[in-house]
Amino acid sequence: MTMLFKTVTAALLLGAAAVPAVAQQLAPPVIVIVDMDRVVNESAAGKQAGTDLQAKAQQLATRRTTLAGQLQTEAQAIGQGQQAKTLVGPALDQRVKAFQDKEAAANAELQRGQEDLGRSRQYVIQQISTAADPIITQVMRERGASIALQKGATLQHTASLEVTNDVIGRLNTSLPKVSITPPAAPAAAAPRN
Repeated sequence: MTMLFKTVTAALLLGAAAVPAVAQQLAPPVIVIVDMDRVVNESAAGKQAGTDLQAKAQQLATRRTTLAGQLQTEAQAIGQGQQAKTLVGPALDQRVKAFQDKEAAANAELQRGQEDLGRSRQYVIQQISTAADPIITQVMRERGASIALQKGATLQHTASLEVTNDVIGRLNTSLPKVSITPPAAPAAAAPRN
């Protein structure tokens, strides 16, 4: 029994010694961290696009104010006509209908403007992300990294893992400007009968 115990113990010790040897053969993964929000917002292309998008948003806000003023003026005129009893019957109905049509058209215009602004933002992010991908791959190769993580996916990390500034610097050289005008959406296919 003692001999069996010694043999089993020796086999277990040899097996346990072999596991760390195998584990030591695998190099630990090298990770780099990239803050893509900073890449989009702080790169030259991102700053330029941000300025352009802000101007576009301001134009939309100005248009909203203009349309609201026009609708308010029309609503006041209808209200005054009702009070003075100069706007009654079919004339009132026609004027109210025209007002409702203008209001619906204004809301539709503003909705299209908001959607266009959203598509423009997404297009900017897409262009910057597409241009940043090969840069991140190059930085990974240079650092011997096998994994690149978005900063938001980490709980904690050391500053030495973060390569965001390097990515931004290289992106500024390769992509100094982007367009805020997305390509036209493909036309919707006609329904088949």
